[in-house]
Amino acid sequence: MTQSADDGALPRALILAGPTASGKSALALDLARRLDGVVINADSMQLYAGLRVLTARPTPAEEALVPHRLYGVRPAGEAASVAWWRGRALAEMAAARATGRLPILCGGTGLYFLSLTEGLSELPPVPAAAREAARALLAEIGAPALHARLAAADPETAAGLRPGDSQRLARAWEVWTGTGRGLAAWQREGAHTGPAAWDFAAILLDPPRDALRAAIAARFDAMLAEGALEEVAALGALGLDPALPAMRAHGMPELLAHLRGDMPLAAARERAVLNTGQYTKRQATWFRHHRLADPSRMHIIHARIGDQAQFQESDAPKIFAFVDPGR
Repeated sequence: MTQSADDGALPRALILAGPTASGKSALALDLARRLDGVVINADSMQLYAGLRVLTARPTPAEEALVPHRLYGVRPAGEAASVAWWRGRALAEMAAARATGRLPILCGGTGLYFLSLTEGLSELPPVPAAAREAARALLAEIGAPALHARLAAADPETAAGLRPGDSQRLARAWEVWTGTGRGLAAWQREGAHTGPAAWDFAAILLDPPRDALRAAIAARFDAMLAEGALEEVAALGALGLDPALPAMRAHGMPELLAHLRGDMPLAAARERAVLNTGQYTKRQATWFRHHRLADPSRMHIIHARIGDQAQFQESDAPKIFAFVDPGR
């Protein structure tokens, strides 16, 4: 479905985005089978090894049906940056194109998509000492206090961060202390990669809120039945820094609290479902305010959530033509 390398047109890629539990993986699998595609992970949590159940990664059987890339490729003890993901994603997209397949970028991490469609600011290297000091300060005073310090030193960056976002706060603090300039200033004024040289079409899943809340609860119960608690226990036993992204996956803090004896499993489940639901509201807001593709190449699906395709068969020709105008 992608063009040959010498026809002068940009190669095509499909973005499949939406909030957590909206049915992206099922639709990506269906589209990849129909369109001869390769599914490339664009979810910041599904990158990490050891979290297949808790992050609802495609099952081994699903991964065997079509090529899946960038799932479980990063150790839980190593934080993955947007720049790291962008480089790996571009390599996988090029590999898919070389075999005549359509890259399908599937996930809910909006900044990953923007790093491709709008480009990424290049930051100077941060000294290891600044990075370690930022992590130590976060552990000592906590995220809200670190946010307050950042607001005093670098109010522009702090204004764009939530007080509880420990990972990004530590990153902002290390950039400020390690380079003498704020992260927001570097992003605004620094060198920029520019958009990737691809023709992007995008499908956004935007299911009704009540359906999404029900799907989140049902999925978490299924995760518990499939071994999520054992998965969390195994990662918890590694003694990793709790500020690492993998240790903040949805359900991880709550289930760790249960394993420590701090709360009953039912309470941990209720809190995890609530927190995930609040996160999906922020995701949906973000997607409504950011453009993932040219408006003429953007398709929004307000559909039910289920294991089957997210569109009716009568809509399939329209979607296929939208993805590949030459079809």
